[in-house]
Amino acid sequence: MNVLGISGSLCRDSYNSALLAVAAELFPKYAELEVFDGLKAVPPYDEDDDVEPAPAAVAHLRDAIAGADAVFFVTPEYNASIPGQLKNAIDWVSRPVATNVLRNKPVAVVGASTGAFGAVWAQAELRKVLATVGARVVEGEVAVGHAHERFADGRLLDENLLEQLQEVVDALVAEVRSRIAVAA
Repeated sequence: MNVLGISGSLCRDSYNSALLAVAAELFPKYAELEVFDGLKAVPPYDEDDDVEPAPAAVAHLRDAIAGADAVFFVTPEYNASIPGQLKNAIDWVSRPVATNVLRNKPVAVVGASTGAFGAVWAQAELRKVLATVGARVVEGEVAVGHAHERFADGRLLDENLLEQLQEVVDALVAEVRSRIAVAA
């Protein structure tokens, strides 16, 4: 099982990228999480530029999502919503609408922020956007509030949050396994 991990943060020392690294360790041995690191290179969406061949960074993102069995999104919260670069990337991969690479793809959403609420609004917005483009959003939420106090040396210190993260990972894996079983 191949899961693509996407952090919505472009910051080098991002708590969301750290959360993605922690999540990667929670996947079972048969489910490899590969981190997509090309978000910064995706150009602003412009319908006039949405032609074949797609811009190289967009083609790379679309191919990465198409080749994955599921996508694990980790989002910060900027101004009570999704970071612009993450929303922009989803706009690119949501085309063409009927056959986009996220259509029917199992996805999970978690997030972290230095604020008290752990990016809950951004997570809700991202779930809404992903559902709108046809992704199969699994249940479960992990809201890492006060992230600057919850991590040490890249490790998530809060056991309750680790349990919640494991539940979301398990839900995503279960969704992929059920889809594989139905297809077989």
